[in-house]
Amino acid sequence: MTATLLLEQSLNGLQFGLMLFLLAAGLTLVFGIMDMINLAHGSLYMVGAYLVATVTAASGSFWLGLGAGVVATAMVGMVLELSVLQHFYKRDHLSQVLGTFALLLMANEGVRMIWGSQPISLNPPEVLAGPVELMPGFFYSAYRLFIIAVGLGGALLLYLLVTRTRLGMQVRAGASNRDMALAMGVPVRRLFTGVFALGAALCALAGGLLGPLLAVQVGMGESILILAFVVIVIGGIGSIRGAFLGALLVGVVDTAGRALLPPLLQAVWGSEAASSAGGAVASILIYLLMAAVLFFKPRGLFPAHG
Repeated sequence: MTATLLLEQSLNGLQFGLMLFLLAAGLTLVFGIMDMINLAHGSLYMVGAYLVATVTAASGSFWLGLGAGVVATAMVGMVLELSVLQHFYKRDHLSQVLGTFALLLMANEGVRMIWGSQPISLNPPEVLAGPVELMPGFFYSAYRLFIIAVGLGGALLLYLLVTRTRLGMQVRAGASNRDMALAMGVPVRRLFTGVFALGAALCALAGGLLGPLLAVQVGMGESILILAFVVIVIGGIGSIRGAFLGALLVGVVDTAGRALLPPLLQAVWGSEAASSAGGAVASILIYLLMAAVLFFKPRGLFPAHG
């Protein structure tokens, strides 16, 4: 294994992990503050990607498409929370799972009715289309570097918002003890609507940025939603710091496993078996990581409660 390949896969893992963080951040705050399991979170990621691709195709500008898609998805999330999801807050987790799973199915069919069943293309901006030489002889995608920069910037801004502002203090209070926060006068109801809209915007940002790398298609939110839940379980429910660290761990383990396991398995089983088993074994590694963390830290690395 060359140092160049290791560096490339490390950057790929960092890029994927930061996009997972954008999804998991809103999900963990929603779960932490209102004790709400939202399986429709991945649908906002899908809708955001479609809106970004649609506006980009209509305007010819990726930047305009990204901005419009993020704002529009935040509004969709706010309307969804005010009209439907608020009715699930007092229900048990089973009702929340069933209700939001129904929303997920309806979102998939709605997207299929509007945009069709075939994937749609989303191209990166031309200024970021080529590679960048990071060191002599090592070139890396300019667009992936841009994603890393946006992910790090978003994580920093979210950290400052949660830890350095009055609004963030209320969010942390709601995540730690919702009943006490209500007794102290924190407007948890309006706060949750804002947090949900922020989470939807982060979903759209991740969907729009990953669109040029992955297919923008119906059902694209389900697989990444599972990873987002793994992230918040590893990091600790309600914890932004835990979501960040958990996302980086999952991103690096997933990317490194898919890149490095096939060559190792090839030496043992042969090329055909290695190519088919490599991806499956890499996926298993993520859940082994989660199991190991929960064995030593049953409430995650940085739980917000308690």
